[in-house]
Amino acid sequence: MHTRAIPSSGALLPVVGCGTWLGFDVGPKPSERPSRGKVLEALFAAGGSVVDSSPMYGSAEQVVGDLLDASGSRAKAFLATKVWTTGQRAGIEQMERSMKLLRTPHIDLMQVHNLEDWRTHLATMREWKSQGRISYLGVTHYTESAHTELERVMRAEPLDFVQFNYSIASRGAEQRLLPLAAERGMAVLINLPFGGGSALRGLRRRPLPGWAAEIGCSDWNQVLLKFILAQPAVTCVIPGTSSADHMRTNAAAGDGELPDPAYWKSKLADLLS
Repeated sequence: MHTRAIPSSGALLPVVGCGTWLGFDVGPKPSERPSRGKVLEALFAAGGSVVDSSPMYGSAEQVVGDLLDASGSRAKAFLATKVWTTGQRAGIEQMERSMKLLRTPHIDLMQVHNLEDWRTHLATMREWKSQGRISYLGVTHYTESAHTELERVMRAEPLDFVQFNYSIASRGAEQRLLPLAAERGMAVLINLPFGGGSALRGLRRRPLPGWAAEIGCSDWNQVLLKFILAQPAVTCVIPGTSSADHMRTNAAAGDGELPDPAYWKSKLADLLS
């Protein structure tokens, strides 16, 4: 799998990861957990590492933590989670609980979920980073309506990471957020790469165009992910899944040719018609 550098450190990150919203919120169900373990195995086998979660995602943090601990694969994961509350004390307690649920004394990336009380939490996270409790800090959102506020935070704060939505169905980030992240030296995680599923559902009713095979795509998932990875400011895309087969398919988009944005200008008519 291709890797891209995290600007603030120069460390390399694989370009396809895994989101855990909905798919990993399965609690203690013995019938469901093994399949999620297979998803993580598929991610790591393909060369991926980013696993993104949040306290908002129900039991996802605990499920990820238990699976990584049981398989002894914590070292293979770049663990990203979030703080999603208000107030300094509540934020500290929530982040400490995330560490316990994820069964790790160190989080690779801590993010402010949906900009919730971001000034308060970023101050705490900077202290934690100086103490070595986290490696990187950032902020997130998932709607284009929040991009203006997200842009203000990106201009005001020195962030390691920023996470936002971008897909063929929601291309607003091309205008300001992606160029600004490159200018400010911020790594970018992309959520909702399939447009919340709407873009993918429409395309799956159609055959793949002939040019898809030319760039190593055998599935619409891969086409949509390669479209996103054409943006050089994108560090990693984090599609969510509960299927190991889908994880393998998604991860394959991070291999082979990654055409630049100019390539896609002539292909968008096929994708958007």
